[in-house]
Amino acid sequence: MAGKRGRGQTALITGASAGIGVDLAACFAKDGYDLIITARTEAALGDVADRISKAHGVKVTPITCDLGAPGGGARLAADIDQRSLTVDVLVNNAGFGFSGQFAEAPIDQHLGMIDLNVRALTELTHIYWTSMLTKKRGGILNVASTAAFQPGPLMSVYYASKAFVLSFTEALWEEARGTGVHVTALCPGPTVSSFHGRAGTDKTRLFGAAKPMASMPVAQMGYDGFRKNKRVVVAGALNKTLVGATRVAPRGLLLRTVRHLQGPA
Repeated sequence: MAGKRGRGQTALITGASAGIGVDLAACFAKDGYDLIITARTEAALGDVADRISKAHGVKVTPITCDLGAPGGGARLAADIDQRSLTVDVLVNNAGFGFSGQFAEAPIDQHLGMIDLNVRALTELTHIYWTSMLTKKRGGILNVASTAAFQPGPLMSVYYASKAFVLSFTEALWEEARGTGVHVTALCPGPTVSSFHGRAGTDKTRLFGAAKPMASMPVAQMGYDGFRKNKRVVVAGALNKTLVGATRVAPRGLLLRTVRHLQGPA
């Protein structure tokens, strides 16, 4: 493992049983980081841990946890402490969405989305932030979305939750300036993963408008950006163009366009 930048450090990656989370875990492992990976599905998590450990020769500790439950972050951190493990880098990847009118989903689903996408991410970041600043190394990689750059009719709570993630991450990047701690927001667009089936976004015009990116290139862009301490990484040239357009489009037109794209194909 000589020459690998993560040697002697451990990365905690949430939502690491599928999709971008698995590929982010592989990116960190390839660079020598030991891993703690967490998700709700024990069997899938164990398979990922075995595969990555064998492929990259690092220690991978799977911990099953429901971060969407109140206090989930604190319980995960306590479990990590009991195993005498430390966390140098935190990758907040866990999250979910719902496609449809705000009134179509019960309030518990909307609040659960906020609990996982916002509260758990904030809780875990707060738990490990001070130690990172004290050590003057490590950092936070938060998975936001291109949804963060505009309101999202027909996915209102999800878009708003990712706007929080982006804003929060950029603020922490500035707070960490000059400390040696890296902070990055990764903003993917439509990506091949199980997210879309669960959220129902695989049936929208947006999903069918362009071929979704494979998850590994997205993860690699996020990892490379984190290593360079880039504040925001928008994955893919087309997504960068679309994000740029949100900054100049009239707000009313933008809202109507997003609603059209989030509608059923």
